[in-house]
Amino acid sequence: MTTADRLPAPVLVLAGIVSVQFGGALAATLVPQIGAGGSVVMRLLFATIVLLAVARPRLRGHSRRAWATVGAFGVALGLMNFAFYGSLAHLPIGVAVTIEFIGPLALAASLSRRLLDGLAVLAAAVGVVLISEALDVPLAELEWVGILLALTAGGFWAAYIVLSGRTGAEFPRLEGLALAMVFATLVTLPFGVASVPSWTAETLLKGLGIAVLSSVLPYSLELLALRRLRAQVFGILLSLEPACAALAGLLVLGQRLAPGQLAGMALVVAASALVLGLGARKDPAEAAAA
Repeated sequence: MTTADRLPAPVLVLAGIVSVQFGGALAATLVPQIGAGGSVVMRLLFATIVLLAVARPRLRGHSRRAWATVGAFGVALGLMNFAFYGSLAHLPIGVAVTIEFIGPLALAASLSRRLLDGLAVLAAAVGVVLISEALDVPLAELEWVGILLALTAGGFWAAYIVLSGRTGAEFPRLEGLALAMVFATLVTLPFGVASVPSWTAETLLKGLGIAVLSSVLPYSLELLALRRLRAQVFGILLSLEPACAALAGLLVLGQRLAPGQLAGMALVVAASALVLGLGARKDPAEAAAA
């Protein structure tokens, strides 16, 4: 039994969440140097190399449906990352992650027939209005580009959840994820290829750190945890991501959120815990694939 197997599954999930958000905070320091496109390409390139080496996916023996599924999964993965990294150039990471979280929250609620889930989504929408400061800041001064990019990332996150479940059904172990990472790298390459001449030893080191923190480590920890963890518990833990993002933004980037923004974040976290965890009857990916 490995050390990871001896740790409680919730600890593994929390470690993965912390890893992702601190990886995002590190990415926020890289985006101003080489742009969102360059940052995403660098992260995906390193993560793809690691996952291909670990998974060693087979290229033969897959149906057209399987290739279409993994291709769509990779496109969603790549554009989700590109839109999110783009939002970091305009918004604090805690705000960006909270707005992005509307994607999986809306997906989970749409698969439910409970009135309570619909009310939770409305509460989350109020929370997003609060954290975006739309009530306090003149409309002309709102970071509309960042807000729209974060919402776009949330939409692709919802697609990622659905397609990850379908990819898992078509490919064994990590093979589907490794192949999807190839597609993700290719689809984002046009956005970041122009930044390649400006890649330095420092940016490469950051890119490697982001790849490990935001992709390799959390994906591996979640894979281990989900073998022993109920979907409801996983959903509740996942709902802590916006709060963890705000903490990472504070510790790494010195980003402080206003009281109204923190209240909005609390609304989103509570709504997410209700829809994804306490009230969940079925995993969103499973439900969508059914």
